[in-house]
Amino acid sequence: MQLNGAGATFPYPIYSKWFNEYTKVDPSVQFNYQSIGSGGGIKQITDGTVDFGASDGPMTDEQLKAAPAHLMHFPTVMGADVLTYNIDGVTGSLKFTPEAIAGIYLGTITKWNDPALTGPNPGVKLPAEDIMVAHRSDGSGTTYIFTDYLSKISPEWEKKVGKSTSVNWPVGLGGKGNEGVTGLIKQSPNSIGYVELIYALSNKLPFGDVKNKSGKFVTPSLQSVTAAAAGAAQNMPDDFRVSITDSPGDDVYPISSFTWLLVYEQQKDGPKGKKLVEFIGWMLHDGQKLAPALEYASLPNEVVAKEEQALRRITNTDGKPILQ
Repeated sequence: MQLNGAGATFPYPIYSKWFNEYTKVDPSVQFNYQSIGSGGGIKQITDGTVDFGASDGPMTDEQLKAAPAHLMHFPTVMGADVLTYNIDGVTGSLKFTPEAIAGIYLGTITKWNDPALTGPNPGVKLPAEDIMVAHRSDGSGTTYIFTDYLSKISPEWEKKVGKSTSVNWPVGLGGKGNEGVTGLIKQSPNSIGYVELIYALSNKLPFGDVKNKSGKFVTPSLQSVTAAAAGAAQNMPDDFRVSITDSPGDDVYPISSFTWLLVYEQQKDGPKGKKLVEFIGWMLHDGQKLAPALEYASLPNEVVAKEEQALRRITNTDGKPILQ
């Protein structure tokens, strides 16, 4: 039996691992997952062309209303958007303030030797070169996370651009997928872009520390992403739609997020629905153990417990819960 899914590129490395591992647990299941961006995942699950969608930005109330039936969000892992760059003569980790990040993406900071960048990075020789800004060209949850963060730290950004899986960028060149942005950075001198942490690590690209709400420069890591979720885990809404960007706390990396699977509460295909529910149950337990090796933070225990309850609400067309 084949389960078809589409959406986010942000969690694609861990999803690929899970799909491969799960076929060993249940050889009757095969997965076909298209890593096309969160916007595409939301569209395909809404259109009913896939069995599950995947998004790093929770669906809006309007998007949920547009779906033909009730869609549920299931958090899978947590990750970080990182600022990665390719600057002549700079190999180490740079420090970025929220003001500098917003300025670069608004187009008001255009040179690498701008005081907003040299100030937090004493001893680093930043060139007097134009900044080449890279962003996503497709509808993307990685973009949602980044623009959600920018909207919180920059009133100007919130007013002019806002947060979405796809926005009208004031400046920059677009790349398709995390892979496309990574490729743009690698081939473009004096460039900067945002990608999921694993893409920077696997391509051996440097990435920056970001000043958080507490005024501390924090490196993106499993620990600093987990710290970002601490508050949300205690107060997780029943529909799991929550933002953890710019969360308070000394150890918090501020551009962190959950990522979600999108699943219909009532499954039209009973046997497929059963296999999907069983997979999500495995993902919540055994699957979580595989996340840290790929630089994703595992779900907090409180969130896993809440998701187990939500899984029991998924029904067949007759209204009977799939998990008895």
